[in-house]
Amino acid sequence: MGTPVERAGARPGGTGTGTGKVRVLLADDEHLIRGALAALLALEEDLTVVAEAASGPEALAMARAHVPDVAVLDLQMPGADGVTVATRLRDELPGCRSLIVTSHGRPGHLKRALAAGVRGFVPKTVSAQRLAEIIRTVHAGNRYVDPDLAADAISAGDSPLTAREAEVLELAADGAPVTEIADRAGLSQGTVRNYLSSAVSKLGAENRHAAVRLARARGWV
Repeated sequence: MGTPVERAGARPGGTGTGTGKVRVLLADDEHLIRGALAALLALEEDLTVVAEAASGPEALAMARAHVPDVAVLDLQMPGADGVTVATRLRDELPGCRSLIVTSHGRPGHLKRALAAGVRGFVPKTVSAQRLAEIIRTVHAGNRYVDPDLAADAISAGDSPLTAREAEVLELAADGAPVTEIADRAGLSQGTVRNYLSSAVSKLGAENRHAAVRLARARGWV
């Protein structure tokens, strides 16, 4: 997990370092991956990692403190997932553009991310050099979506699930109890039960486990 590490040159509440570099926030709950990526991006002359975070809430706190130009967010993090963080950043820091990196690039995730205003969506298999190029693309106001993920999203068709129903259903995929799902999603247990019931009904499944299998098979979660 690890704790957030603030990089040299960060100025809390500032809007830049005065160097003209693109200010980047890295958020990933895997310390080794986050640290390695930070080291590789530091080799890019026009990029500077101003802060790191190991969870959704930490990412939001670091973003508020350092006002990055681009937030590189892991899709699945403790406390709040990358899409949830991106949604908050869109509302609170409209000048900060969000880029999602994920090892779970299902069509449902991509559609949620785009609806949240995310400007980039790429798999974790992307190289650090390519990620640096995508960060520049996103910072310039353009959008980048991995072509394979985009093709999968198109072929999957429209999901009947709302973003919250899809999120809660996925959290239930490993058999977690309602109490744990509620804690991870930041919802009440009653609300979680309602979302699960609605998802099961919309998918015509026998139970939440069958609903997860069906939704995954169709690329909706």
